[in-house]
Amino acid sequence: MKRRQFIGTIANSSLFLLAGGVSSCLNSNRNGTSEEFVFIEAEQFADFGGWDLDQQSMGQMGSPYLLAHGLGIPVEDAKTRISFPSSGKYRVWVRTRDWVAPWNAPGAPGKFQVLINDAPLEETFGTKGAEWHWHDGGIAQVGKEASIALHDLTGFEGRCEAILFCKDLDFKPVNDVEALTKFRRKLLGLPDTPDDGGVYDLVVTGGGLAGTCAAISAARNGIKVALIQDRPVLGGNASSEVRVWPEGKTNQSPYVHIGDIVNEILPPIKKEPGQVLNGVNSRYYDDALKLKVVKAEPNITLFINHRAINVETTEKEIDAIIIQSTISARQTRLKGKFFADCTGDATIGFKAGADYEYEVKNLMGSSNLFNVLDASNPEEVLACECKDKSALAMKCEIGEIEQPFPRCPWALDLSDKPFPGRKGVKTFHREGLDAFANMWYWESGFNKNQVTEIELIRDHNFRAMYGAWDTLKNIDGMYPHHRLGWSAFIAGKRESRRLMGDVILDAKDFKQQRTFDDPAFPCSWHVDIHTPKKEYQTGFEGNEFVSDYTRGEKYKYGGLFWAPYRTLYSRNIKNLFMAGRDISVTKSGLGPVRVMRTTGMMGEIVGKAASICVKRNVSPREIYEKHLTELKDLMSKPGNYRT
Repeated sequence: MKRRQFIGTIANSSLFLLAGGVSSCLNSNRNGTSEEFVFIEAEQFADFGGWDLDQQSMGQMGSPYLLAHGLGIPVEDAKTRISFPSSGKYRVWVRTRDWVAPWNAPGAPGKFQVLINDAPLEETFGTKGAEWHWHDGGIAQVGKEASIALHDLTGFEGRCEAILFCKDLDFKPVNDVEALTKFRRKLLGLPDTPDDGGVYDLVVTGGGLAGTCAAISAARNGIKVALIQDRPVLGGNASSEVRVWPEGKTNQSPYVHIGDIVNEILPPIKKEPGQVLNGVNSRYYDDALKLKVVKAEPNITLFINHRAINVETTEKEIDAIIIQSTISARQTRLKGKFFADCTGDATIGFKAGADYEYEVKNLMGSSNLFNVLDASNPEEVLACECKDKSALAMKCEIGEIEQPFPRCPWALDLSDKPFPGRKGVKTFHREGLDAFANMWYWESGFNKNQVTEIELIRDHNFRAMYGAWDTLKNIDGMYPHHRLGWSAFIAGKRESRRLMGDVILDAKDFKQQRTFDDPAFPCSWHVDIHTPKKEYQTGFEGNEFVSDYTRGEKYKYGGLFWAPYRTLYSRNIKNLFMAGRDISVTKSGLGPVRVMRTTGMMGEIVGKAASICVKRNVSPREIYEKHLTELKDLMSKPGNYRT
């Protein structure tokens, strides 16, 4: 994965931006002595090797980082090459953390080394500090050029955000995020003002099913669209990165074409009753299909690997959003007539001052799905997505199929606890590996902030997964030929902020079959609210990791429910739509609407409504007040209809 070279200047200093996202500068201090820096952004390494780019916590950190997500097997080195303004001694600082330290857990599993010209620094990183900080790596002697590598030692979630070389051996970099961001951007030679990204009729933020369908729908109805997604693939929870199977009935009467776009961008795979398709092979999620359909639309400008970081408003209207590349850190301003918040976390609405609801208490949690494979089965090995697939295949071919797994003293200690998959434990009528892998109910963060604490929540999911597998393999002596095959490192969220519209749907509206004169999208999922599963709470109160769900007759509403259009726009930000789990519902109302085929249909409606707003020069609210018949007419047309 190659990175481009940047060149720029800073006032009163010379700045050289080098290949691999590296910057160096020579400043003069008050005493006239020199201070030389070389700043390396981990996400701008020339080659990621086996490390993954994680942008989930940019709002808290100001930057993405690289993650050694090897499921207990060290990943390949991330590599880059840099030049120094002068040879000599430099102090090396590495921004990282010990990711299990928040729980005072022993072992520091995220260990890694920094190699300079293939030689490791004496210090081992990922071993100190519960918070992100600059870990002092000691002093290195370098020439004018050097190769730099991140060398993973464990495969257990080591992480690196940046490396800083300082010629002033006494210099200490700042940890405050705001000050660090300014320092970082100056060293990288990034401009103070964002680039001009253009003007659009509709700016859609969030490339999950809701946002992707909104962009396609709007573009086919003749308006100019920007689609922003902070990952390299589209689909969100329905992508190969998260692998939650999309649920919900599409193409329902009386508007049988609502759902056409959803079905167009999802693989034509029918889920059989009782079949588990969560966490299965990536082909079931077909990221390439979503990208292909979006890129074929001439009215869509796609900003992949970009994250919305700021919003500009005037008089309760959004004027523009600022997005930042998760690779280069360069920022761009996108102006728009209308905006659609499809982020799930209501990021745009929240920053714009939209009315919202969110209480960090008794929330539905987030999941990181995982699967396992049998290394004695050549077909499973051939289909596996392991980072060491070649080595695994060779061992399988010659009959070396034992799959030991290291003890994990830093993970959840489940040695004397029941959990899904353990001997004699049934969970929702399943047991053994059928209860352990690919299951939605490995979930945590019920009383954590799903926006600002998502790294902590995701890491708790990791500790549960690794602790359970350690127990099964090393305590119970089960599955000697099995290994963890794949795990999501991007969290699959269920609940956070919800933006308030002119109608706020509650579960009672579904149960009472309340009818509206602006039916927009069909809901077919039951009132599905998750809570910690009582059988597995003992010893983990406040840090639960297995969920239950609401079920029974009182959580059903019979057949189908058509939710109103008025849930899809903000009641106080004049030009803001929303689609996805951040629409205008109460907590109980979120249960039936949050499944992804349903959220995709919300996006289809938002795209159609936005096209009318542009053509008639009206607000989203005025669609309901003055142009509802026109919206219903568009709802009756096929999803491939183009104006």
